[in-house]
Amino acid sequence: MPTMPTTPLPAQPYPYPLPATGLALLIIDMQRDFIEPGGFGDALGNDVSLLRAIISNVKALQEAFRRYNLPIFQTVEGHLPDLSDCPSSKRDRGTSALKIGDPGPMGRILVLGEPGNGIIPELAPLPGEVVIPKPGKGAFFATDLEHHLIKQGITHLVITGVTTEVCVQTTMREANDRGYECLLVEDATESYFPEFKRATLEMVRAQGGIVGWTSCTETLLQALAQHYAAQPLEPYL
Repeated sequence: MPTMPTTPLPAQPYPYPLPATGLALLIIDMQRDFIEPGGFGDALGNDVSLLRAIISNVKALQEAFRRYNLPIFQTVEGHLPDLSDCPSSKRDRGTSALKIGDPGPMGRILVLGEPGNGIIPELAPLPGEVVIPKPGKGAFFATDLEHHLIKQGITHLVITGVTTEVCVQTTMREANDRGYECLLVEDATESYFPEFKRATLEMVRAQGGIVGWTSCTETLLQALAQHYAAQPLEPYL
């Protein structure tokens, strides 16, 4: 990817290169079945309040990217109704009574179009904002995400969402391998297991940022205001 002017944003392990153009927000799997009480995550015995705690920060970033007319992409993990894109190894793994495709508290588990598969109302996408359905953990596998990124000239990704150690980390590693400069927002990503989140943050920024950078919501909001507020940006939709 070509080099471009950047502004240093306070981050770990060293300042993140905030670009003049080519920045997008990626919100991973903030869907009802993972976030809301009574959903799939709750039914599996997880404390969904841990995940709900980041909604306000993700919303603040979503609103900022809209304000500065910067691209926003969201993902939802889900499968076709006939489960033809769900390998048996994924469906059959584990001892839970609820499996992918089974009827659950919010419709069929992880099936596209079911109520639980929808993005939570607080983060509902606006018309024209891209939602990427993904059958796997990573947002690049068997999706058209990279097509959209290339089409819009995206080189830098701000990554948020759930869960930190699974779909978020997988996506960040996929993006890193494709040459994207990735910033994971520490207080806009979460896990059902706090120790897994802590370990993931340490892993991605280890060895000089082997996978990418981490920073916090307020730092990023301040940098966006300074960096983009005065720029006459062309519509991206």
